[in-house]
Amino acid sequence: MKEKSYEEFVEKFKPKKTTDDCYTPPGIYAVVRDWACKEYGIDPDKIVRPFYPGGDYEHYDYPEGAVVLDNPPFSILAKITAFYLERGIPFFLFAPSLTCFSARTCKEGTNHLICDANIVYENGAVVRTSFVTSYGGNVIAQTAPELTRLINEEAKRQLRETVKELPKYSYPDHVVTSAMMQKYARYGIDFKVPRGECVQIGRLDAQRPYKKEIFGYGLLLSDRLAAEKAAAERAAREKAAAERANMTMWTLSDREKQMAKELSQAEKERN
Repeated sequence: MKEKSYEEFVEKFKPKKTTDDCYTPPGIYAVVRDWACKEYGIDPDKIVRPFYPGGDYEHYDYPEGAVVLDNPPFSILAKITAFYLERGIPFFLFAPSLTCFSARTCKEGTNHLICDANIVYENGAVVRTSFVTSYGGNVIAQTAPELTRLINEEAKRQLRETVKELPKYSYPDHVVTSAMMQKYARYGIDFKVPRGECVQIGRLDAQRPYKKEIFGYGLLLSDRLAAEKAAAERAAREKAAAERANMTMWTLSDREKQMAKELSQAEKERN
């Protein structure tokens, strides 16, 4: 039997990360913190972060006037918000966007800030992230376009530091690349290139002075194939548009319409 390496032996004793171990990149956290402090007048010196590896938020020593601004385990988010609401501890917590309303957080005292921002956490998990907070008065849900922009700009900045961004080019109909053909395959479009009607190329003459090239190489097509490729591009665009339009539209029942009407009437009476 082959002996295990030292690395394999040590690996057995390392704590395994779960989907709750979404350690927030410092740059993203700073953007969220600064926005929340400006928006709600939070004193940054009062912010605490009880959610750390091995931490226990229920027995954390919260100082007077503490504000929790942190990324908690998403699986017990409702339990966490209930804990803070019961104790009157203000909070601004990261939350998964798509299930923001499914947790038992839609109760008096909570507001949901919905963002369109994918965050790549330090454990590699990519999560569409929003926020649940005790700030916001009588609002239960709202969009946060400015926070969305700031998070996405920071995420792009971090990506540029770690991944080389490939340039985007547009090519004439006489050139086809594997990326283009992947698109045709996705939309069910047949496109064949016979060996005698193409030449493999690494760049076009127009690219030479700029020392640019076709990423992954491409094929220079005959006039006949160029026309077929143009038709394939049109078909792909049409199918992409149809895919976007082919969405099921759910409607309200009479019961739900009545509920909405009663909510409107109650609002009028309050005002």
